[in-house]
Amino acid sequence: MMEPVQEPGGSTPFGVERDPARVVAFSDAVIAIAITLLVLEIRPPHDTRHLLHGLATLWPSYLAYAVTFMLIGQVWANHHIMFDHIRSADRVVLFLNTVLLMDIAFLPFAASVLADSFRDGHGQRTAVVLHGIAFEFAAVLFNVIWRYACHDRRLLAATIDSAGVTAIGRRFQLALIWLGTGTLLGALLPALGVAVIGAFILYYWLPIAGEIAKARPRRGHGDHS
Repeated sequence: MMEPVQEPGGSTPFGVERDPARVVAFSDAVIAIAITLLVLEIRPPHDTRHLLHGLATLWPSYLAYAVTFMLIGQVWANHHIMFDHIRSADRVVLFLNTVLLMDIAFLPFAASVLADSFRDGHGQRTAVVLHGIAFEFAAVLFNVIWRYACHDRRLLAATIDSAGVTAIGRRFQLALIWLGTGTLLGALLPALGVAVIGAFILYYWLPIAGEIAKARPRRGHGDHS
């Protein structure tokens, strides 16, 4: 197999394809850091004489932590589903994935703003919209990356058929609608917006038809062809 042609200076030409393993590994690291930083936003109460009451008043932090943790977990799971079927990554994929990771790294801040707004009783609409837009932007990037990879199947592996491509694409499109709806409702009724986005968590963990790579049939001992 021929090695990719190198540009002067050793750089790889724009559009040359690469093994996506490093993309997935780097993405896993960023997601792991982001999801860990969430708990650091839950600050323990200072008044230990009324510790139970102090812990109870932190319920907005617990809520923001749980919702954001599970949503980032979905980002991680669906990122793996997507790259299970992307056999190579060119610089467009690298760029789009980098923007996606930039958005994910922002999510602990959005969760902190959400928790503070519900704790203080002010700015809930803005906080829910900020939180929702952050995840809506991630959904947009998932759709763009998947559509780009699926164009003429140039970057797709042979492990997925057209039905699987369509099923994954529809799930990503549904995320746009669902998260967008939750964000808009949050601008009107913050608690309802959070509830709609929270309901999205339960549905989105369901498996997608065609997401598992098809195993090649194993030859029997008597098969000499």
